[in-house]
Amino acid sequence: MLYAGFMSSAPPPFPKPPESLGPPHLLEVGPAPDEPCLRADAARNRARLLEAAARLIAEHGVEGVTMEAVAAAAQVGKGTVFRRFGDRTGLLTALLDHSAKQLQADFLGGPPPLGPGAPPLERLRAFGVAVLYRSAEQLDLQLAAQPHPTRRFSHPAALALRTHVTVLLRKLVPTADCDLLAQTLMASLDPALIHHLIRQCGMPMERLETGWIDLVARVTGTEPPR
Repeated sequence: MLYAGFMSSAPPPFPKPPESLGPPHLLEVGPAPDEPCLRADAARNRARLLEAAARLIAEHGVEGVTMEAVAAAAQVGKGTVFRRFGDRTGLLTALLDHSAKQLQADFLGGPPPLGPGAPPLERLRAFGVAVLYRSAEQLDLQLAAQPHPTRRFSHPAALALRTHVTVLLRKLVPTADCDLLAQTLMASLDPALIHHLIRQCGMPMERLETGWIDLVARVTGTEPPR
């Protein structure tokens, strides 16, 4: 397949950011930043509630997860669920913790090409593919657990992903506005967009994967793999 060039002429260089952005760290995406460390019994209760919620999703889908249903499945009072997670969105967000932390662990310290050891271009390609398939597997949960629009882009999980993309872009296109460019790339991996493309437009995952590889090539001015 032939691909058009990224642009006909190179733009003037963007100003370098005032501060260097170092490698991303594994961020906690579960309890709120101001939540104190959980006692052992509270941690066990939290795990028990999440296990109950996961069973409800497996049996009834995301629609079957309510605070009342989780409380009943875990055999605790409804107030316990509200105290631990705040609301249904908080509960659903907590359910995404494990896979979000696993994805972060994979791109920060896992095997290449997603993890360290591969060239930045290969890591960026692998990153997008990994996010695509993770989102497709958890699409209903991800849509239901999306933070409020005012917190959507500042959520620790979103920040960790965007920081990783920014770091890779600064190695590939150092003269670009990589902070803004990372935002643009991450927008193409938004769960709502993936839902639209897969379920409403009927696009296969292979097409989305190819589209991501092509987008990376155009953004970085490189040739896609053949």
